[in-house]
Amino acid sequence: MTSTVQESIDVAVPIRAAYNQWTQFESFPNFMEGVESVQQFDDTHTHWKIRVAGAEREFDATITEQHPDERVAWKSTEGTQHAGVVTFHRLADDQTRVTVQMEWEPAGLAEKAGSAVGADERRVKGDLKRFKSFIEHRGQETGSWRGDVPRPDTAGPAGLGSPSSATGAAADAWPSGTDDRRPSGGSF
Repeated sequence: MTSTVQESIDVAVPIRAAYNQWTQFESFPNFMEGVESVQQFDDTHTHWKIRVAGAEREFDATITEQHPDERVAWKSTEGTQHAGVVTFHRLADDQTRVTVQMEWEPAGLAEKAGSAVGADERRVKGDLKRFKSFIEHRGQETGSWRGDVPRPDTAGPAGLGSPSSATGAAADAWPSGTDDRRPSGGSF
């Protein structure tokens, strides 16, 4: 049984700030319920520790597509199976709509029951409300990464979108000095 969730929220920050904050994966525990930690290994690979229905889970995920101020897509590579995309839509100079679309496979009776009664939607909706509060109250993002990760099927010659070469393709996609997923100031 696959669970599908789609939720949106409007945030009172420019699209660049909303997108930049979303690229700071290690800050996710500040606004995502159940996310205990995210460790980023390189431009496209992360390791997650989460708690769902009282059970701790760990998994690795790969960024499959990322375009500044537009979208971040991912899929798990082992552990909890899920995939999704977050898109950013400019509503005004200081207003952005953030939309999360996610599919995942609940494991175990508790997760399946929670999914059946809408716990997934409530959790994502709550995460987006906490993201809104986090970014609006800070007034600025904690860091940024403006690189581009092409979709594997549109990556072009030499397999630039393949998992083994995506890091190299992404690393060549931005001018030096803009590769910063580390915080730019303040605490998480």
